[in-house]
Formats: sequence, C-alpha cells, structure tokens
Amino acid sequence: MNTLFIVLAGLMGASGVVLAAAGAHGAKAGMGLDSAAYLLLIHACAVITVTVATRNGLTMRPLGIAASAGFVIGAALFAGDLSLRAFAGHRLFPMAAPTGGTIMILAWLAVAIAALLARR
Repeated sequence: MNTLFIVLAGLMGASGVVLAAAGAHGAKAGMGLDSAAYLLLIHACAVITVTVATRNGLTMRPLGIAASAGFVIGAALFAGDLSLRAFAGHRLFPMAAPTGGTIMILAWLAVAIAALLARR
C-alpha cells in the first residue's frame, strides 16, 4: 500500500507540473489549470507525508490510509474536472470538482484525527 501511494503521489506531482506548464504556455484554454496544478502538487506532497507518517506510527493506520486515498481521489476529481473543462470545454460530471474538494477537506480532517488517535 505504501508503494502504491508513493507511485500515485509521483504521478500527481508530474501531472501538476505539466498542468502548470500548460497553464503558463497554453493559450485561452488555460483557465483553471493553475488551480488544478497547485492542488495536485500540494496533495502529492501530502500523500507522501501521510504515507510515511502512517508507516512510522505517527498516525493511526486505517485513518492514515483513508486520508491518503482521499487526497488521491479528491485531487483527481478536482483537477480532472478543471482540466477537462479547460481542454475539452465540458465537465467530468456534475459536481466533480466540489465533490473532490469535499473529499480533500475530509481527508485533511482524517489526518488530524489520525494523529490525535496515534498519540493514545
């Protein structure tokens, strides 16, 4: 599981850099790509951090895994929706970006709770 999350974080980071470049160099289609890029880059780091913290017992394992999965899924939904809108002119599905954002908020809360529970 740890390796999978690190691989996914690497893919998120690479995608974030690509979207940042597309937003900077792409023409009118770049709307929203900066937000998608930054979100992917930040959450790639979060996935790595939570994965390592969970492996080292700093967060409660089930919640740490859930938080990492939430970061990956939420970022994919959010960035995927913004990117599809920029490149194809339509949404991934209705409410994809807000759903992804909500999942990431819940993942951040899971990190906080997982850390508190690991201290017990």
